[in-house]
Amino acid sequence: MPRPSMLHAVSLCAAMWLASPAAAQEVVSSDATAANDANSPLTPTIMLSVHNYYIPSLNELPDRDADVTLFRGLLPHMTLGKPQLLRFTLPVSTTPTFPTGSKTGVGDLLLMDLVMFPGKSVSLGVGPVVVAPTASSARFGAGKWQLGASGAVVAPQKWGLLGGLAIYQQSVAGDDDRRDVRLLTVQPIAFYNLSKGLYLRSSGIWNFDLKSGDHYLPVGAGIGKIWALSKKVRLNTFVEPQYSVIHKGIAAPKWQIYAGFNVQIAAR
Repeated sequence: MPRPSMLHAVSLCAAMWLASPAAAQEVVSSDATAANDANSPLTPTIMLSVHNYYIPSLNELPDRDADVTLFRGLLPHMTLGKPQLLRFTLPVSTTPTFPTGSKTGVGDLLLMDLVMFPGKSVSLGVGPVVVAPTASSARFGAGKWQLGASGAVVAPQKWGLLGGLAIYQQSVAGDDDRRDVRLLTVQPIAFYNLSKGLYLRSSGIWNFDLKSGDHYLPVGAGIGKIWALSKKVRLNTFVEPQYSVIHKGIAAPKWQIYAGFNVQIAAR
């Protein structure tokens, strides 16, 4: 039977903190702007995040599981007179070995900088992507330097938030013995605000390997909660099961549990 790793357990417990009345003071959910700001990928706040994917069902690998924890940070800055958001993502993965067992290691570092174009009804962000081959072994990374582009769109609503984030990356240098990389990810996002800081969410990331043709398209349905730790600091916790309505490729997730937390600190 598949078992969650320690990283998954820690992240999931943190996300389930949303059910604890003693965790922190609840955000007043009647303030739709505050709730939307907490979930928008274009909100200019300093942010530290731990997000976890526990994957109990892998395509063509019966009775095996996997786990990916993403350590993320977001830093707003002003460069060349333009407001921008610099985001880093560093994965730590646990993958199955054969015939039994598993291994854990650090993956490749992804850096993304979004130049922001705020608007009244729709806000945009576009910018470059750089991936550095920081993986602890060949199992956990591509062994290639990669360049690409990213774009985000956000449309706040009175009831919640709609938007999306897309990233394209391809290899430009690195280990000649490793296969080239051409990867596209698309993340539609939808949030529906409830009362007392609670919200419903869907944020599955659609993955397309443009070299091999492998892909998987998860659709999620989850719940989250926003806590005000102070006037400038808030905590956002969530749990979101996701099912891949389409999947192709060995080890593509059939379904997964996405959970985690964000700590946001107002820049001003």
